[in-house]
Amino acid sequence: MRMKKFSVTIAGGGSTYTPGIVKLLLNNLDKFPLRQLKLYDNDKERQDIVADACEIIVKEMAPEVSFTTTTDPEEGFSDIDFVMAHIRVGKYAMREKDEKIPLKYDVIGQETCGPGGIAYGMRSIPGVLEILDYMEKYSPEAWMLNYSNPAAIVAEATRKLRPNSKILNICDMPVGIESRMAKAIGLKSRKEMDVRYYGLNHFGWWTDIRDKEGNDLKPRIIEYVKEHGYDVGDHHDASWQHTFQIAKDVQALDSETLPNTYLKYYMYGDQEVAHTDKNYTRANMVMEGREKNVFSECNRIVEAGTSEGTNLKAGDHASYIVDLARAIAYNTHERMLLIVENKGAINNFEETAMVEIPCLVGANGYEPLAQGNIPRFQKGLMEQQVAVEKLVVEAYIEKSYQKLLQALTVSKTVPNAEIAKQILDELIEANKDFWPELH
Repeated sequence: MRMKKFSVTIAGGGSTYTPGIVKLLLNNLDKFPLRQLKLYDNDKERQDIVADACEIIVKEMAPEVSFTTTTDPEEGFSDIDFVMAHIRVGKYAMREKDEKIPLKYDVIGQETCGPGGIAYGMRSIPGVLEILDYMEKYSPEAWMLNYSNPAAIVAEATRKLRPNSKILNICDMPVGIESRMAKAIGLKSRKEMDVRYYGLNHFGWWTDIRDKEGNDLKPRIIEYVKEHGYDVGDHHDASWQHTFQIAKDVQALDSETLPNTYLKYYMYGDQEVAHTDKNYTRANMVMEGREKNVFSECNRIVEAGTSEGTNLKAGDHASYIVDLARAIAYNTHERMLLIVENKGAINNFEETAMVEIPCLVGANGYEPLAQGNIPRFQKGLMEQQVAVEKLVVEAYIEKSYQKLLQALTVSKTVPNAEIAKQILDELIEANKDFWPELH
């Protein structure tokens, strides 16, 4: 039986991650065949840098796949089966402001956590909704696989504003951490493990990890993490090394579980601020490192007319995107962590909260796996954080200054309401080209 060939649009075609996703898709044509691949972005100049190189890569790796690049929504979203969305509204220039404005007040400056995540969320909501609406207008049967940040706020916005849309929200961070866990105990792949996990996006805990025979792997992983965190000696970026190492301190707060690395920003905020150079943040590192490197390599490929010898790699642990598309396309019922409406999956938690839990994924979407009751420590933290996410979305919908001030005040990363107001007023000024006008 011949497998159906699919048509995919990558929304955010000018992203530095796009070449990796393209290579990943082309490397997996035996599992997920393509007939057509499109790049869509609203920034033609930026997208062209990436797209011209990707066109050469596609011609060399899979000349039978039709390749299109466009800034026209009708062309970009017609005749497609899947949208893979990784957009960054405001690009890295706005990420830099998201990080540096809170740091002036000794508050965490991070792209998805705290005030920076709130600012980014307010920009991302209309961008993700726009892409979702284009898809539904031009390809109503298609699925949107969204891994645009900040995923928690975006997921809450789509739940509330597009409740019947065919969108699945997913994050790569748990996948990356699971790969580290597997490496730490000598497994070849995270796919040798079955996990139980619950939380919110960038705010969760692994509660059970077993091999395919049902043997408990968690004690061995905890033993490793207590000493090394998630550092398995393979990351040369000092910022990420620190993140992986400090996981051991977060893990010590609940000895029975394994934490998501992002929890460090909530549990050890002051230490993280002290560890940060307020004048040279992660956004600067990415702009001067990854962004420059990817763009110069794309230009080199175009000048050479070949991708031979390229250092552009297939997306590191981005294979989860192919797994997700395959699960829908072939009804595989693969078990994956998704960000979904709770609806009782966590028994003692808010019904409408967007939680990150294991789901079985098939042709009709997802089936969440029940997690039962969760402990008071995690429940208390999650209730505080989900209140932030819901207040941000309400602030966006109602154009409410007060709701956004409340969101910042409730955030565990912000020490008091006075500082929340000072940060908010600066963020409003910085985001005046992106946010709705607040009243």
